[in-house]
Amino acid sequence: MFKTTEGSTGRLIELCSGYFIFYVITGITVKYFTGSFALGFPGMNEIEFLVFSTLGGNFVCLAVALSLRWYRLQSDNRLTIGTVTFPKEILYIIPSGICTAVVIPTTTLMYLLPISVMVAMVIMRASVIIISRAVDAIQIQKGILKKTVYREENIAVIFALLGAALNVFWVGEKDFEFVHSTAAMTILTSYIIAYAIRIYIMNYYKNTQPKGSKLNNKGFFAVEQITATTVMVGVGYVLFKSPDWFQSTDLSITHFHDAFIMPNPSWSWAIVAGMAYGMVAFFSVFIFMFKGRTATFAGLVNRLTSLVAGTTATLFSWFILGGQFPKIQDWLSLVFIFIAVGFLSIAERKRSAELAISAPHS
Repeated sequence: MFKTTEGSTGRLIELCSGYFIFYVITGITVKYFTGSFALGFPGMNEIEFLVFSTLGGNFVCLAVALSLRWYRLQSDNRLTIGTVTFPKEILYIIPSGICTAVVIPTTTLMYLLPISVMVAMVIMRASVIIISRAVDAIQIQKGILKKTVYREENIAVIFALLGAALNVFWVGEKDFEFVHSTAAMTILTSYIIAYAIRIYIMNYYKNTQPKGSKLNNKGFFAVEQITATTVMVGVGYVLFKSPDWFQSTDLSITHFHDAFIMPNPSWSWAIVAGMAYGMVAFFSVFIFMFKGRTATFAGLVNRLTSLVAGTTATLFSWFILGGQFPKIQDWLSLVFIFIAVGFLSIAERKRSAELAISAPHS
């Protein structure tokens, strides 16, 4: 893998394939471990699974970033404060890592809502597609982005929005009313705000590098993940101590505290399951920062790939685990997404031709 050229369509396909495989695993394990009977033990509550799966995912990201020394961010733009000299980009990669610390748990929490993985994917992915297009508009206006957003990419965004709207507003008599759930809307709003800032920073980094310089995506990823882990450990410690410090009786905080004190017998397997989401993080970041593409394009590829993975995970959960079969609106939203993929394919062919023309001749 990764024997293709940086910025090529082949490299994009490789990244999407890895993203798809590990997201399917993630979607299935979320529903499996919180079911009534997992691995021969009683299923975990949502907070328990969030705790241990997050530990597994972060372990994978940190283990790779630290063992391979990706944290050594290469940069020609360095800043000196006192006796310490470091890449100036760290000043905005750290805020991106703080946002990542919000994105990681809210993503898992979305899957834990009483909706299918497919529906959760549609809602989150459509939201990020809008954000990606807004980021392009802002950075084009500021002169940061020199690319043209093709008409087909805008049309793809419209169809993605239609797909999301079907799942949010088409509510049957026994369906989960997403917009009327305070918890669901809080989770989604937090996810959107954090991802908006993160996508802007990713594309700012990508679009402001000197011409001809190689993007140090691995260094960006490492610094971001180290920051995210530090933030989550700090917040986790406060939550763990909250019952003692603040006499908190909130049920979610109680479950968080008890996850460490009285762990579910399958806690170690939940950590293993979470490692798949850690792998997703690698592919997600590298797709978002894919060389030679706009945030709109990268966002669509990222979100659409995960949506198809969510559909696959939902069907597998229904067939094997007895989960909920997708409803009519779920399938209609998927149709809209596939139409978006069609327009996206046209934009990709145009982009490939544009890159070929602009590439230096040997």
